[in-house]
Amino acid sequence: MATNVILNLLAALALLGLLYAQQRKHASFSVRVFTGMGVGVLLGAALQLIYGAGAAEIKTTGEYLDIIGTGYVKLLQMIVMPLIMVSIIAAILKLKGINSLGKISALTIGTLMLTTLVAAAIGILMSKVFSLSAVGLTASAADVARGVYLQGKVETAQAISLPSMLLSFIPANPFLDMTGGRKTSTIAVVIFSVFIGIAATGIHDKKPDIFASFERFIQVAHAIVMRIVTLVLRLTPYGVFALMAQVVSSSSYTDILHLIDFVLASYSALLLMFVVHLLIVAGLGLNPLRWTRKILPVLTFAFTSRSSAGAIPMSVQTQTQRLGTPEGIANFAASFGATIGQNGCAGIYPAMLAVMIAPTVGIDPFTIGFIAPLLAIITIGSVGVAGVGGGATFAALIVLSSMNLPVALAGLLISIEPLIDMGRTALNVSGSITAGAVTSRVLGETDHAVFNSNADQPIDGDRKAA
Repeated sequence: MATNVILNLLAALALLGLLYAQQRKHASFSVRVFTGMGVGVLLGAALQLIYGAGAAEIKTTGEYLDIIGTGYVKLLQMIVMPLIMVSIIAAILKLKGINSLGKISALTIGTLMLTTLVAAAIGILMSKVFSLSAVGLTASAADVARGVYLQGKVETAQAISLPSMLLSFIPANPFLDMTGGRKTSTIAVVIFSVFIGIAATGIHDKKPDIFASFERFIQVAHAIVMRIVTLVLRLTPYGVFALMAQVVSSSSYTDILHLIDFVLASYSALLLMFVVHLLIVAGLGLNPLRWTRKILPVLTFAFTSRSSAGAIPMSVQTQTQRLGTPEGIANFAASFGATIGQNGCAGIYPAMLAVMIAPTVGIDPFTIGFIAPLLAIITIGSVGVAGVGGGATFAALIVLSSMNLPVALAGLLISIEPLIDMGRTALNVSGSITAGAVTSRVLGETDHAVFNSNADQPIDGDRKAA
């Protein structure tokens, strides 16, 4: 087995060398990301074809690839909190007041929750179109184990109310939240940063020398953090390659075929909701085709990494350098979008699960008496869903328990969870970017020269050779 693993890793190194050669030749960031995704799929498919799903060689090879894939995601997570803090403080210092801050927050959060409501409605519609139902599904040992686990988490989900969730946003210990120690740490850091920014603007006239020193410090910190972001984003093609190779090599195609209706219904709903995002963009007077081309790299990373929070740095860079959204608005949208109103994880997924499971207890899910409270619970429950793996499960627990549906049946989808989660995460990030565009456009802050630029503006700091 050792020889086979070595050969596998040599093949992976050769493909990594191809990606490095592209970087040396100044290939565009988009081309390198999609090349990484493509060769990752090829390597993963080849490994499964040669060894078969679940083989020890695939597991061991995956552990080494994990150093690159998960290592890259961890580097992104490393810079999330510093990026949020310095960017939001810098934005508030430029605003010189809280009126614009209130408008930005209201527009961003309002857009996120409204689009989550629409996403839930689309999830219900696709469940009807594909006639999804959990009645008669056979549970494997893994499904049963997962069901028992979910059942044990119900009490935690039921204990969460909207008031307690809103209270959890308050950073009682901001230093703990800077470590990402809580599900709502991202929002807590945003709030703490807002307080720092407002406090600083309050001494602008009274102590101008101190304010000037602090403003200069933030400018320096911002420049350094953005440089770190640039350095990490250069690793994106390699991270995408490793993540995609792992997913494809370890996926069970038999399980996927067994639940193909749910897979097709899920991706139909995800694509339809993405079209809604494009319609919103078009309604703002922005070219949806140009929009799609500019955000594809960050959606590709979100798809492969399955981490909305990990995508925050790239999302901010994409919004500011490709879409013309001001940095302050971009940071608010990316940060709030990783925790509030996730269109895929908190909207489509729990809606489809509720509709599937309802018939098992004799409930017709396509009645106003079921749909109306379901949409309300999903919209309110979308507040505070974590932007890391497992956020969709948490959202589903809240919705299913609130609707008095058997949560254990959600374990029947364990085998295809990673495949569905990839699309959900990409839609989450698309939703947060859309919220940023809405806020920026409504407030008249969008830089149309940046958005309308046909140049493939790099978001990793690399420039094409002159």
